Amino acid sequence: MQGRFETFTVLIAKINRNIRKIKNEEMSEYNLRSSHISCLYYLYISEKLTSTELCEKCEEDKATISRSIDYLEKNGFITCGEKNIKRYRSPILLTEKGKEAGAKITDKINKVLDEVSDGLTENEREELYKNLTMISDRLNAITNRLTNKK
Repeated sequence: MQGRFETFTVLIAKINRNIRKIKNEEMSEYNLRSSHISCLYYLYISEKLTSTELCEKCEEDKATISRSIDYLEKNGFITCGEKNIKRYRSPILLTEKGKEAGAKITDKINKVLDEVSDGLTENEREELYKNLTMISDRLNAITNRLTNKK
């Protein structure tokens, strides 16, 4: 197949860019960015997480999550639990405002996923996610191998 590299990289980049645009547009009423939305979503479905756990779930680096936590706390979406333990180990909880935003985010995510999946059978959707997982795992193995060479 000609153009595999271009097709693969362009499609992945377009999907990622469109996801970011949807996140930013759908939650503009809250003045939230893409990383804020991911944090609120995972906190909403998990009830409480530490910043370390958010890094893992959101697939973001510590600096991005730290900035997101600061923003969300200053704007009343979250509260950081125990003050006597290190911040990265402290549980992060949603405030009422955060729970409201989390519910809206989750609802919007489900609607977008339903729309994206329209026209796919359950088997096709499962196969798609299976293939995406396999591609992600293989790319991760390649990057780990390259990183360990250094």
